[in-house]
This record gives sequence, C-alpha cells and structure tokens, in this order.
Amino acid sequence: MTTAVCYPCRVRRIHPTAWLLVLLSAILQAIIFPLPGVYVFSWFAVAPLIVGLLRARPAGELEIAGSVRLAPASPAQGFLLGYVCGILWYAATCYWIYDTMRQYGGLSAPQALLALFLFCCYLGLYHGFFGSLICLVASPSRDFRRPLVIAPFLWVAIELARTRITGFPWNLLGIAQIDNVSLCHIASWTGVYGISFEILLVNVAIAAAFLVPRQKRFALLAAALAASAVLQAGRIIDAPPANADHAALLVQQNIPVSVEWTPPLLDQTLKDLTDLTAKSQATSGAKIDLIVWPESPAPFFTNDARFRSVLSTVARDAKSWTVAGTIGTESPKGAGGGPAGVFNSAVLVSPSGDWTDRYDKVHLVPFGEYLPFPTLFSFAGGLTREVGEFHHGTSHRPLDAGDQRLGIFICYESIFPDEVRQSADQGARVFVNISNDGWYGDSGAYAQHLNQTRMRAIENNRWLLSATDTGVTAAIDPWGRVVARIPRKERTALVAPYALIPVTTFYTRHSDWFAYACAIISLGALLASFLFRAKPKADSSS
Repeated sequence: MTTAVCYPCRVRRIHPTAWLLVLLSAILQAIIFPLPGVYVFSWFAVAPLIVGLLRARPAGELEIAGSVRLAPASPAQGFLLGYVCGILWYAATCYWIYDTMRQYGGLSAPQALLALFLFCCYLGLYHGFFGSLICLVASPSRDFRRPLVIAPFLWVAIELARTRITGFPWNLLGIAQIDNVSLCHIASWTGVYGISFEILLVNVAIAAAFLVPRQKRFALLAAALAASAVLQAGRIIDAPPANADHAALLVQQNIPVSVEWTPPLLDQTLKDLTDLTAKSQATSGAKIDLIVWPESPAPFFTNDARFRSVLSTVARDAKSWTVAGTIGTESPKGAGGGPAGVFNSAVLVSPSGDWTDRYDKVHLVPFGEYLPFPTLFSFAGGLTREVGEFHHGTSHRPLDAGDQRLGIFICYESIFPDEVRQSADQGARVFVNISNDGWYGDSGAYAQHLNQTRMRAIENNRWLLSATDTGVTAAIDPWGRVVARIPRKERTALVAPYALIPVTTFYTRHSDWFAYACAIISLGALLASFLFRAKPKADSSS
C-alpha cells in the first residue's frame, strides 16, 4: 500500500542548503551577462545548482548507514529547485522587459510586473526540466556520477529546445565567453552550443569536487580550477587582425522611440539623415561601398514617394549600394507568393538609385511586432500598436548588391543561430544587422544583444555590420571582435571596415548538429535510467 505525499511536504523535505545553492547559482548566472558581465563566474555559475540537486534532501536510514547524509532530490523536487533558479535568473537578466512594457506597451506598473513574472515563469520551465531530468538520472542508484556525466549534454539539449520551441534563446550560456577569442573559435564547428558544453564540463568538475569524499576534494577542485584558468586564458590570447578591403557607412539615427510623427517632423528627419550621410562620407576620405540606415522608429514606408525619392538620391549621390530599414507595404518581388501586408523590412537601393530588392523580417518579436493569441493577450496589445502588427517574411535569402551578397537580419533575429546561418549557407558574404535597441533604454539589453550578434559572426566566419538607431553601432570581424564602434545616443555615422568572405564554416553547412547530438545522447541516458528503474521490479516479481 502506498501513501500520497502532499506537495508542501515535498517542499519541506528539501534541505535548506539546497535552496541557498539554488539562489547562489541564479545570482551567478545573472551577473555573468551584461550588465555587469562578470564572465569569469561562468565557469562555476551552474555548479551550485548541480550540487543542490544532488544533495537536496535528508537521506533515509539505509543511505545514512552507507555514510550518505544528503541524497539527490526526487524528479519533482529537482524540477522545483531548477524552476525557482530559472525564474530568478530570467528576472535578473531580462528585467528590462518591465520597462519596455511599462513605457511603450501601455501597461500599468502592476501589469508590466505581472507580464515580466509570467514571462519568467514560462521560460523558467527549462531550468526546471534540467533539474528534474538530472534527478531522474540520479534516482535509480543514488550515484552522482551518472547525472554529472550527462549534465553537459542535457544542458545543451535544453538550450536547443529553448531555441527551437519557444523561440527565445536569449543569453545562451556560451555567450558569456564572447570575448574569449580562442575558446569561441569552436563555435565555427559546433555553434554557440559547443561553448556552453565546455563551460558545463568545468561546472560539473567543480560540482563533483563537493560531492566526493573530503580526502579527494582538494585534488579534484584544483584540477577543475586549473582547467577553467587555462580555458579562460584564451581571453588574453588575441587572434591576428582580420583582413578588410571594403568600407561601409553605418548611420546611427538616434531617433527617439516615442515621438508623434507629423509630416514636417518626418521631412526634417529625412533631411537630417541625408545631410549626415553626405557629410560623413565627404569627411571620411574613404571609398564607401555600402551605406546602411538602421531599423528606425520613424515610419518610413516603401510606398511613400517622398521617402523613395530621398533614398534614391542618397544612393546616387554617394555612388554606393544603400540598405535602409523601412516598413514594407506590399508583397515584395521574389517573396515566393507571400501575403500582401505590412512588413518590417530592409530595402536595397543600387548606386544608380534603383530599388532592387527587399528583405522582410522572418522572425518577429511576439508582443512587439505581432500579438500571439490576441484574445488571450489583449492586455499587451499596446506595444504592438506602438510599432505595428507585422506580417512574417518568408526567406533568409541574401540580397545581391553587385558582388556583395548581403545577409540581412533585423533586430532580434540575430539571437537565432540557425536562422542567421541559413543566410550564409545561401551565399551571404557579409552580414548586415539593422536594429533599434532604443526600446530598452539604458538597461543591459543593448549590450546583451550586441554580444549575441557577435557570436553569429564567429559561427559563420563573416564580417558583421551592426547599424542601430541609438547604439551600439559597430563593425564586427569574423573573430567576433568589435573593431570599430561609435558612442551610444549620438546622431553620427561610422566608417566600418569589412571584407567579403565566400568560404563557409562547418557550422554554416551542418547547422545545429552538435546540439542535436547532445539531445540524442540525453534521450539515451533518460531511456537507460527508466530501464534501470524498471529492472529491480522485474527481479522481485520473479
């Protein structure tokens, strides 16, 4: 006969030390990303969570007899511990969602706080699944070695699920080491997931040092810390300069997000941008091969004759290919029969002033550029009304600007490894990211976004030109280094070096193969744990 254990009882059975370790892990995972971005903590940020999961509850009589004082959490307890860690981490690293919803979404302070809380509760599920599955693998034998071995594979599998299922791979663990040039080069083979895997390996080794008997602890901890020091040393080992034989003019408009756009103000803004472009090109003394205007809060519509004329004049006068963020108002040429409507777009204008092509943003921001399940989330419609209800684009195909094949992605599309990869796989020789990070004010979101954009350059071995409305506007080389940038919140322009690279990386050609391999290994380990769990029952019945 079995008796049910109430949920509060399960919570009470979790040792207080486990809760403290979960809190410590959440804090460490938050501060490794900007701001403040204490990247060195990434080598042991997850270790407290792992120790907490595997030493979470008081041991039973038989376990105490075997010198075990604290045993692994049950899968349900592991989910709870991981879930709380995930909620705290997302709240600390994505706090800027509150301000965005409050200022631009038309939500009251309590509503914006509720929106942030629900967001964290949803994405915290992934940490919860990690905790539950680690404890599931540990449960049959109470042996910590099996869950430690599977933890790096499982973490990467969870990151893949977060990327593919929810569409919000913000701040994957490997991004924390973006300035570690030598270490990050593995991303050209494995994607960012390979870096996450390496970081988890060190975290597992540190966690193991606190799980083994005391007489072995010092040696294992010393080895783990030495490994982290060696891997971290890649940050002080610089790669050779990347060759650059082209120059782009990246215009930083610095247009306020919340402005009542009147025709005179729109005309004045166009004049200011035109003058800034011409003046910056004249004073640069360089041959400009490409001009980029970023994603803009100004309503520059592609069917606006005035805007079309101005942009064509800019391209003709500069004798340069020109890319500009716009609002597309009809189904573009070559879009594969996509629906007519309003798009978040980037247009390409030739040096002769002809509008030759257009890219429409494929991966839109939920609640920002479209409202999912509008009946359910009608309270959050204010933000979509602020920027418009957009249609999805249909393809990541590059735009042909003479011999320059431009892989364009707009704003937060840069956080999706596979989607940016598709552009390079289809022949893009340089990446152009246009963005408007003015929505996030002075929070750490702009720096977090830049770091994720830099990782896309490393994965695909491409120069990346990042043109933003308020900053950071920068040129990023194939090593992910910011080689040129201009200050935030200034209306100015950057002459950005770049080169065209036709060679593709292993990651570009084979996508998320490493992450899928980790997912398969994780599934195999989980299946094995079920078989081990079932075996004693079969023996007792016989």
